[in-house]
Amino acid sequence: MDQLPVIIPMTLLIFSLLTPLLGQVWGGSVFAATLCGVFISTIASFLALDRVLTHGTLYYDLGGWAPPVGIEYVVDEVAAYVCVVITTVSFLVLISTRRWVLKESADRSTGIFYSLVLLLLGGLTGIVVTGDLFNLFVFLEISSLSAYALVFIGGRNAMLAGFRYLIIGSIGGAFYLLGVGFIYFATGTLNMEEARLLLPDAEATRAVQAGAVLIFAGLGLKMGLVPMHFWLPDAYQHAPSSVNSLISPIMTKVAAYAMLRMFLSVFPHGYLTDIVPVADALVILGLIGIAFGSIAAASQTDIRRMLAYSSISQLALIAVGIGLATPLAFVAALLHIVNHAAMKSTLFLAAASIRLQVGLQKVHNFAGLGRSMPVTMAAFTLAAISMVGIPPTAGFFSKWYMIQAGLNQGDWAVVVVVLLSSLLTAVYLFKVLEQAYLRPAKSNIVHDSHDETPSSAIRTEVARAKESQIDVWAPLIILAVAIVAIGVFNVVIIDNILRPGVS
Repeated sequence: MDQLPVIIPMTLLIFSLLTPLLGQVWGGSVFAATLCGVFISTIASFLALDRVLTHGTLYYDLGGWAPPVGIEYVVDEVAAYVCVVITTVSFLVLISTRRWVLKESADRSTGIFYSLVLLLLGGLTGIVVTGDLFNLFVFLEISSLSAYALVFIGGRNAMLAGFRYLIIGSIGGAFYLLGVGFIYFATGTLNMEEARLLLPDAEATRAVQAGAVLIFAGLGLKMGLVPMHFWLPDAYQHAPSSVNSLISPIMTKVAAYAMLRMFLSVFPHGYLTDIVPVADALVILGLIGIAFGSIAAASQTDIRRMLAYSSISQLALIAVGIGLATPLAFVAALLHIVNHAAMKSTLFLAAASIRLQVGLQKVHNFAGLGRSMPVTMAAFTLAAISMVGIPPTAGFFSKWYMIQAGLNQGDWAVVVVVLLSSLLTAVYLFKVLEQAYLRPAKSNIVHDSHDETPSSAIRTEVARAKESQIDVWAPLIILAVAIVAIGVFNVVIIDNILRPGVS
């Protein structure tokens, strides 16, 4: 049990080395090995959460070297909670997108694909469990490089989007590393807890102030926070369906977690609100991002691009919670991380299921899908309702707590923008539901010229479409049920995990 902090990411990294070899020898075993690695990491995450709740924070000195010489892994309530979200959602997404991987990858390249996926997940969980500022950068780059490569797989447009993602992501990583360098020069340590103890003596220096700004600028680029979001819509739209269904629910949320970790474990209380106005900047940029993402999503006709701009809006909501910098706001932000992971994975998987069956991604071609693909559209509908914020779904409660946090701070702009964003979310998602349930199915052969895959030149008639196979829609049902369960039991999550974690 004491090894759990290192087991969570290292299991994924070890399996990432095995899958390419298995792909060369026996391609059929790659998917099973990938699921096995993610499953072990998922179990370790749940065990770590249980251990933390009963015995307190877990510490692990990598290689037996204690900080400040060695690297320390730390799993507290918040870290264990986020690890559970990452591993559980990714496990379900991998099951649901297996057929897309077979369709989009050659038989002998599936080992490379799943190796990149495991590297991505290993990097993301490493970001969460590490207690070292430089080690966080290492895991940040492991996950980022894997994400760039996975986006490239989507074809010509995806290569351009992935290259833009690579350039902006590399700039973000450089900003973060430079900021960490300033913190190290001021404190002489890279350990988060030691830096928090030593920073009060150095916090007034220009170096520390510059370091704080650079760290948050870098993480803002990685997170896709407006106006640093330019890479995100194209990357989500053109990436393979097996990729955007994975990176959208968890990739950017881990960057948001890293931001929150800076407030909780690195910078002294009040430093990012009173001395360096990082918190105020997050609130302002977050409010702008909520409005911009919602308006941009409402103007889209491509379902994946619509969901990409929707992610910008939802990420901005998390940024607002971090920027308000109160325990209730932190709780709202953390609750929305798991809510958004469940909601957006459901929406992207539903869109992937539709493309798999009928090859369509334009919203105006979805007419009649509510009758021809009832299970997929039912899951999509539940996630859409939660995105709008209708009780008792999960999305309502995180927005409710965010509004309460804004009222407690006397920030009426937060209240107004969050409420307006719910209305705009209803506009663009209910537009999809209107097509699916209220419009008759098109009887002609539909051509969707936007999709450039060779096998999709002629589309299946929506009226003759059938529901996806059970391995595609079963994870959708599990995620849809989780959306309701998280909403109903949100108080249990908050009282037992989130409040102790942020206090």
